[in-house]
Amino acid sequence: MISRKQLVVNADDFGFTPDVNEGIVEAHRRGILTATTLMANGAAFEDAVRLARETPTLDIGVHLVLIGGRSTLTGKPLPPTVAKLLAAMARREIRVYDELRAQARRIVDAGLRPTHLDTHKHTHLAPPVLDAVARIGEEFGIRWVRRPFDFPLNALPIPPLRRLTSRALGLLRPRFQGVLARHGCKTTDHFAGFQITGRFRTAELVDLMGAIPEGSTELMCHPGRCGEALRNARTRLKESRERELEALVSREVRDAVERNGIELVNYAGLG
Repeated sequence: MISRKQLVVNADDFGFTPDVNEGIVEAHRRGILTATTLMANGAAFEDAVRLARETPTLDIGVHLVLIGGRSTLTGKPLPPTVAKLLAAMARREIRVYDELRAQARRIVDAGLRPTHLDTHKHTHLAPPVLDAVARIGEEFGIRWVRRPFDFPLNALPIPPLRRLTSRALGLLRPRFQGVLARHGCKTTDHFAGFQITGRFRTAELVDLMGAIPEGSTELMCHPGRCGEALRNARTRLKESRERELEALVSREVRDAVERNGIELVNYAGLG
């Protein structure tokens, strides 16, 4: 663990809709966002690739998707929920590694050089998905993988059930780290975002900056512009994306980053 505070601020869902893409790029150009992960099966994939080429300072990763949208491999609909994904995996109706590899390949073939991997709905908490993600990381030389285990967020107002779920997921950490290590993959020292998804505004983000621990941390976020495309999309995160965008570009948050001695970096900068 390093002795200073380094923070990667990563937006999920790049490529989901054009208005989400717009918000992500705005959060980078005007705010503290340093990285994003791209959905190879997103409806606005080509728009996201164009924006990535126009914004070389925005660090690009792969947002691997097994829930929602269509398969990059077959074109068929992917399971719409976690429960249905797990059932499809149990029946061996979905080729997890092949599907995720096809998604990573599409992004690389678009001329982008992804530096990190994560999964939609944190599906790599499931052992078969984690095994596939680690293999893909090793194969493509994408060594950074998200560790979706929040550090204690005691200063923030989080519903008790959400907090309890986060603590329970921590039981998966030993195997998680072991699988990644065997494939030469690595994670940040800390992570934040699971418990506050869709729940933070400027004040909460300022408080979070005061709690960032020493070492490297990834903050997961979901900024966006809530236009017609997003309003018509299947997602619970709509108006909340506007609120997150407002927080990420706010002067109050920028001041909190500086006041707390936080260095904003991306995965490429972590080395």
